[in-house]
Amino acid sequence: MKKHKTIEIFLFIDALGWKIVNDHGFLPELLPYRKKIDMQFGYSSSAIPTILSGKTPAEHGHLGLFRFAPESSPFKKLSRLGWLFKPASFWNRGRVRHHLSKILKKIYGFTGYFQLYRMPIWKLGYVDYCEKKDLFIANGMEEFANLHDVLTSMNAAFHISDWHLSDNENYIAAEKAIANGKNFLFVYTASFDGVLHDKVQDFTAVQNKLDSIKSQIEHLYAHAHNYADEVHFTVISDHGMTPLTGTVDIMKAVEESGLFFGEDYGVCYDSTMARFYYLSEKSERVITEIMKNFPGHFLSENEEKKYGIYRIDRMFGDTIFLLDAGIQIVPSDMGSKPLNGMHGFIPENEHSFAAILSNTVLPESVKHVADYFNLMIERAEKL
Repeated sequence: MKKHKTIEIFLFIDALGWKIVNDHGFLPELLPYRKKIDMQFGYSSSAIPTILSGKTPAEHGHLGLFRFAPESSPFKKLSRLGWLFKPASFWNRGRVRHHLSKILKKIYGFTGYFQLYRMPIWKLGYVDYCEKKDLFIANGMEEFANLHDVLTSMNAAFHISDWHLSDNENYIAAEKAIANGKNFLFVYTASFDGVLHDKVQDFTAVQNKLDSIKSQIEHLYAHAHNYADEVHFTVISDHGMTPLTGTVDIMKAVEESGLFFGEDYGVCYDSTMARFYYLSEKSERVITEIMKNFPGHFLSENEEKKYGIYRIDRMFGDTIFLLDAGIQIVPSDMGSKPLNGMHGFIPENEHSFAAILSNTVLPESVKHVADYFNLMIERAEKL
C-alpha cells in the first residue's frame, strides 16, 4: 500500500490528569510537547460530548447523567412498578443493577452509555437521562455536529473507536484501520479511569498501568510508521483523579428536613455535587440552611458561566452544591460506597487538571478540554 505523508492519531486516555503525568514521568521522550489543560466541569458525561463537539454543557445539555425532569422522564411507567423491585437490598446489588441497566437500555432503545447506578427505581419517574444516543456516531449529538459528522463532511479517511469495546480491542481496531488506509484516528480508552477510582493512591499500581499503556502506545506508533512518512501522535485526557479524604450523607439530612421529594424539591445526588430543584417557596430556604453543615459551597452564577454550565432554564438544577475536593456524597444516586478516587470537583484543584501530550508542537490556543475539537479538525484538514 502507498504510504501516507502523515497519519494523525489522537488517543483519549480517560482520567490521565496533569498531576499523574508529572508524578510518573509519562512518555516525555516520545511526547515532549505537553500542556496542563482545564477540565470541563462535571464528569465524563459532560467532558466526552464537549471533546466530541467543542461545545460546553450549557450548549449540548450534558452535565450529570440524570436530571430532575418529571415532565420529560421516559421512565414513568417503570417507576410505578417500584413495588416489583423489592427488597431494595437485592435490586441495589451492583451486578443486578448492571444487568437491569442492559435490559432497560434495550427496552428504551438507548444507544449511548446507560447505567442506573444507585438511582432508586421509584425515583426514575422524576428524572430524565442525558445520554440516550451514541455520541460517537453520525448525528450522535442531534443539533450539533460531532467529530464524526465534521470528518465525514470533509471526506476524511478517518477511524473513530467504538466505545463499547475494551481498550485492547480498540488498539487492535486502530491498527487495522491504519492498514486499511485511514490516516486520521480518534482512539478511545477508558480502563485507566477504573484503575484510578480504585488505586489512585497506590503509586506502584498506577505506574504498572501506565507502563502497560506506554507499551501499547509505542506499538501503535511503530505500526503507523509502516504506513506514513510522519506520524503525529497526541494523547488527550478529560480530567484527573482526586484521592478520597472523607464522605458526607447529604441525602439523609435532606430527607429528614420535613420536605417532600417531588412536591417541595427535586434533587440529583452525584458523587461530588448535589443539584437541587426548588418546587415550593420554603424549599430553597430550608435546603440552604441544611447545606451550611457540609464542606462545600453553592456555585455562583459567575462560576457556572466560567465553567460552561450556566443555563437560564436551570436544566442542571436551580442551585448546585459542590463539595470540597476529596469529599464524596455517600450514599448518592451513583453509589452506596465511596471510591478511593473521584473526579468532578472544582476544576482549579491540583488533581483536576487534564493533560495533552504530543510529538507535535501544540498551539497556544489549546487551554481547555473543549479546545481539543478544533485542534483535531485543524489537523485533519492538513492531511
